[in-house]
Amino acid sequence: MSKASSEFQALSIAILTVSDSRTEADDSSGDHLNEAATEAGHHVVAREIIKDNLYKIRAVVSQWIADERIGAVIINGGTGFTAGDNTPEALKPLFDREIEGFGELFRMLSYEDIGTATIQSRALAGMANQTVIFAIPGSTNACTMAWEQIISSQLDARNRPCNFIPHVRK
Repeated sequence: MSKASSEFQALSIAILTVSDSRTEADDSSGDHLNEAATEAGHHVVAREIIKDNLYKIRAVVSQWIADERIGAVIINGGTGFTAGDNTPEALKPLFDREIEGFGELFRMLSYEDIGTATIQSRALAGMANQTVIFAIPGSTNACTMAWEQIISSQLDARNRPCNFIPHVRK
């Protein structure tokens, strides 16, 4: 078990929106994640919107996990169950280690809002090259719930009994 720190440690975060329809003008989920991370004290150092394409997703995330500055990547979109949702398939080969509990907890919390439809969510997380990666649905409500109820505390060194800060680049 890792020790929690008594002081906040800001991370450099990259945010990726995976969507065939969103643009900078209407990326409300990416905007929300950007604002939430910044308000929490982190630094958003990269942000992109790309089409839902397995290889484009993998290419962008690969660049970010190779970037020594980036400690966390948050991806919204492409986690559904349709044939056009490719985020999990793009990410899994990149993971050094999957964080199974993230998807389980996300679906448990999501059940309270959307009932059994949550079984079609393929939200997931993992670690790659000392970078924690969270992939969540693209709806602003899902992003808000994931940030507020899971991600923010796991990116905060003060969270006890453990968090991801000891395992990521700072």
